[in-house]
Amino acid sequence: MKRKNGSIRKRASRQSLNLQTGSNGLANGSMDSNIEMRKKGVSLESTSTHTSRVLGQSTFSLDDAPPTPLPSGEAVSTSFNDLPASDKRNFLLLCVLYFLQGVPMGLAMGSVPFLLKPNLSYGQIGVFSLASYPYSLKLLWSPIVDAVWSQRFGRRKSWIMPIQTISGLAMVYLGKHIGNMMTAAADKGGDGVWNFTKWWFFLVFLCATQDIAVDGWAISLISPQNIAFASTAQTVGLTAGHFLSYTVFLAFNSPHFANTWFRSTPSEVGLITLGGYLKFWGWAYLLVTIGLAVLKKEEKSNERDGIVEVYKSMWKILKLSNIQTIIIIHLIAKIGFQANEAVTSLKLIDKGFGQDNMALVVLIDFPFELALGYYAGKWSTEYTPMRLWCWSFIGRLAAAVLAQAVVMIYPSSPGSAVPGWYMVAVIGEHLLSTSMNTIMFVACSAFHAKISDPTIGGTYMTLLATVSNLGGTFPKFFVLKLVDTLHRATCIPPSKTPEGLKSPLISPFSCAIESDKSRCIAGGGTCRVDRDGFYLTNILCVAVGALTFWFFIRGAVTKLQRLPLRAWRVTPERESR
Repeated sequence: MKRKNGSIRKRASRQSLNLQTGSNGLANGSMDSNIEMRKKGVSLESTSTHTSRVLGQSTFSLDDAPPTPLPSGEAVSTSFNDLPASDKRNFLLLCVLYFLQGVPMGLAMGSVPFLLKPNLSYGQIGVFSLASYPYSLKLLWSPIVDAVWSQRFGRRKSWIMPIQTISGLAMVYLGKHIGNMMTAAADKGGDGVWNFTKWWFFLVFLCATQDIAVDGWAISLISPQNIAFASTAQTVGLTAGHFLSYTVFLAFNSPHFANTWFRSTPSEVGLITLGGYLKFWGWAYLLVTIGLAVLKKEEKSNERDGIVEVYKSMWKILKLSNIQTIIIIHLIAKIGFQANEAVTSLKLIDKGFGQDNMALVVLIDFPFELALGYYAGKWSTEYTPMRLWCWSFIGRLAAAVLAQAVVMIYPSSPGSAVPGWYMVAVIGEHLLSTSMNTIMFVACSAFHAKISDPTIGGTYMTLLATVSNLGGTFPKFFVLKLVDTLHRATCIPPSKTPEGLKSPLISPFSCAIESDKSRCIAGGGTCRVDRDGFYLTNILCVAVGALTFWFFIRGAVTKLQRLPLRAWRVTPERESR
């Protein structure tokens, strides 16, 4: 057995020397869970530097459990100032390309749902959440992006340039028509929401496709010894783009924020409109694309990966029983937190918390997320990734319960400023929720990096990341629908009306959905909440999360953590046995 293990080790080590590398992003978890913050290789030829280093050690055996990362003292440490000039230029280029992706993603996953909430129900917001699905499903077409390209334009520029051009034109078009689209979404109900969602689905699809191409290019743009900076560029670019389009945009789009800090004469609009913001970045996309075409040349390459071979490798991975177990875990693990993470912020806005206050909460949270991304990587080494993941799981359930309590104690004083003590409560709840989310993400990414087979590392890692992202995406639509289904509210017509005026409200009716609530208030009535669907849905989600964790997830991930590396490998030797 030792001889066989040694043979496998030497063969895998030799294969890994010829493979390109992708960063595992153990210390990068600063964004929303719907966005992958680690390097996502899509090539059949991909693997990680860390895996190659571990495979080359004389003590390595496939019969061992997944090894912990090498101590930091054994890793090569290079600062940005020490990089060659070419790597510095390419690093900045990658930051720009990833930043451009983060701009529309921050709008689709953050700002737009807040802007829609005053006029749409939670179920209709759930329909819009479908627009984020392409980012979680890009594994399905990533082999095509990796295998089909023009030798004249270059392997990656063949996709990046046309995708960015179409994205820029789409954002300019949306910028001109976004006001009418949002009005139609509110007035026409379901049909208007679906039409509005289709445009954003298309825009997110373009971002996801661009992400595949930029990820593949990053591997060859940065020198092998400095490949970790490719992941750093992704983290910096995506986080900055998302932060600008979510936190900064919401603040400057808020009339209250603008009137408080920038205007002497109040106005009903913010400093920045959604249409103007989209048009600005649409033209920025087009200018960057022109600069990329003129100033950056891509190295010629004749290498082509077979699409069929990549899909065959994916199928072999999916047949592993351990992979099937981890897929089930990923698909059900985030149900317990969905109501909190999809509805809490919208519920606060609905109660009158204000977009500018929410932007301030996210702004305070931002540096904490970056710091935790770093420390979570170290904790994964010290405590093992899935143990840390389990602790954070419990923390996220507790954060969901705390979030409900914070929403329930909202000060019922319409029109008045939010008290300082309540701001502190919201900030504390938000910090706990996002901190546990970040730690879980980093721990999960660390585990994925350790178990991935280096001979098909890119396919392996991308598959696991896609399933993990999908587990946080697909329940959102159903959870938001459930909030509306369980919600009960009755419009009470006014008992008195001003002399000479007659209220259009004759008898009580349901005002559970936003359009009926607006009609009730406009007619002088009062929308009385008989049963809040958010509270029931959140309790149900937490209960499902707790039960699945204690009776299945905890035991399953503990077992998976202890498995030897052989259990995760797809090799000829394994198949013959």
